[in-house]
Amino acid sequence: MKGFLREALIIIIVAIVIFIVSRTAVQSFVVIGVSMEPSFEEGQRLLINKAIYRLREPQRGDVIVFHPPSNQRADYIKRIIALPGDTVEIKEGVVYVNGSQLYEPYIEDPPGYTFGEQEIPANNYFVLGDNRNNSNDSHNDWTVKRKDIIGKAWLSIWPPDEWGLVPNYPLQEQLSSPKLTPELP
Repeated sequence: MKGFLREALIIIIVAIVIFIVSRTAVQSFVVIGVSMEPSFEEGQRLLINKAIYRLREPQRGDVIVFHPPSNQRADYIKRIIALPGDTVEIKEGVVYVNGSQLYEPYIEDPPGYTFGEQEIPANNYFVLGDNRNNSNDSHNDWTVKRKDIIGKAWLSIWPPDEWGLVPNYPLQEQLSSPKLTPELP
């Protein structure tokens, strides 16, 4: 009987440890709104990798989930466009980072607004929704603080026809290359 209780206790402890580790590394997230269309649709469920930014810094092109600057209840999902120290400008439907035009195969309509050239402060990130003209994002004069980033969108788990890894667009390579061809995952 002692052996059985010991094994049961070990199994319970291991299950608790696995649960705690998984909750600190992965989080479920439901997309609310249309700001990331066509990449993500309202109601789509994603798994967020919360551990990745302990291993490396966020990069241009990463789709992140973060606490919004306005202290709203719901977390936001957007794409990182510019990093700390970068300059960003939006004019005539084109996004420029550090003076280079950004190739954006993930948007359907170019932005219909202008955003004057601005340098991104230290420990802040400039983010935009993929649905450029229907998104509350950094073009509204706010950035995301590093401490407010929850994690990177990693896996789509619902609906079933959208299941799979979230596509990434490594925007840093596009900025350094004069050709405008997509880097597919």
